[in-house]
Amino acid sequence: MAQLTCENLVLGYEGRAVVRDLNFEVNSGDYLCIVGENGSGKSTLIKALLGLKKPMSGEIHFGDGLEAEEIGYLPQQTVVQRDFPASVREIVLSGCLNRTGFRPFYNRQEKKKASESLERLGIRSLEKRCYRELSGGQQQRVLLARALCATRSMLLLDEPAASLDPDAMQEMYGLLEELNRKEKITVIMVSHDIPAAVAYASHILHVGKEPLFFGTKEDYVKSETGKKYFNGTGGERHD
Repeated sequence: MAQLTCENLVLGYEGRAVVRDLNFEVNSGDYLCIVGENGSGKSTLIKALLGLKKPMSGEIHFGDGLEAEEIGYLPQQTVVQRDFPASVREIVLSGCLNRTGFRPFYNRQEKKKASESLERLGIRSLEKRCYRELSGGQQQRVLLARALCATRSMLLLDEPAASLDPDAMQEMYGLLEELNRKEKITVIMVSHDIPAAVAYASHILHVGKEPLFFGTKEDYVKSETGKKYFNGTGGERHD
């Protein structure tokens, strides 16, 4: 059973549709990259998947034991957020907030989950540091650790490599690939970097005013849409 299925989605705002007739599904262990030009509906789709925006029509179904609130989300950062004056551990722990309900404290299991996430991403030594003092690459690792605290099986990331220097960008892509391939976490990533998307993803969703493509990355490279947008600089996942 698919973890996520979108059927005949029409998405938009202020009564104006930005994408129509969107149909795709994501299975456990997939690595889906969502690409498209600015204004093509990528951000609107993210909000719909997170339950923050209601589709104009169509349906979103979750399966395989996944609930919408269990998606680990890594958003794009604003300048203000980069200057947030909290410790690394506090930020990572906040990924457990959906589980605490009205309880005004984190329990032992949630604290253990945060410690495990810090360890998984190699930032345990930073847990007492102030978030605002970290480099861009370190901050993205912290936010990824936070997202891992919120999920058991699916990560949704909005341009996770944006504004990173080339080395930090490759580190981020490598971390996501390892989580996907070794830990079988489903990854849905919005990206403007089509060559990188093709290099790492298993599937591509290319959105526009009308659905342009959904399928495997191999089929995307061969498609008319892929030939138009992909510059042929790769296509194989990095080992």
